[in-house]
Amino acid sequence: ILLAYQMGIFPWFSKGQPILWWSPDPRMIVEPQNLHVPRSLAKRIRQRDFRITLDTAFEQVVTECAATPRPDQEGTWITESMYESYCKLHIQGHAHSVEAWEGDTLVGGLYGVSLGGLFSGESMFSHRSDASKIAFVYFMRQLARWQFSLVDCQVYTKHLARFGAMEIPRSDYLERLEIAIRQTAKVGRWTFDEDFECTG
Repeated sequence: ILLAYQMGIFPWFSKGQPILWWSPDPRMIVEPQNLHVPRSLAKRIRQRDFRITLDTAFEQVVTECAATPRPDQEGTWITESMYESYCKLHIQGHAHSVEAWEGDTLVGGLYGVSLGGLFSGESMFSHRSDASKIAFVYFMRQLARWQFSLVDCQVYTKHLARFGAMEIPRSDYLERLEIAIRQTAKVGRWTFDEDFECTG
């Protein structure tokens, strides 16, 4: 899986299918330093409705991503074998999660894989309005502080386009990818910087 990400390839398939690997053209990306936060969401962030954490409930986030129904999609590509693979990558310090909590209840989050200055997002879920969006903003702000240069969003969605995500040709993505994975890797369990604060 790590080799595939280094080559710009990711798994995406349905239960019962063989593992299918994709390298779409164009490719959807976010540059953390150029994140756009809609005004209404920035206001919601300042209300501090959710507590946001990193790498606190990775297995639970992946499970919720697999179980959450999605429009125009039957089932999930997060099969038991893929779940086990990402959990192993998490233990090795390559896969990471972001969690949104309401009290002690997990209400939103996302996960993906990190290589050098690349973070490749895999899936997200939300059980409360804006929970995963707020977790995403917190995460992008932290990645910007860590000098991550590239966040792979794989394919176009209106949801991500609102945050400044953009489509670029696959050839451009592969060039950016080659540079990003040369950056010093941040392997291990992630936490927000002690002085980190997200105000929108």
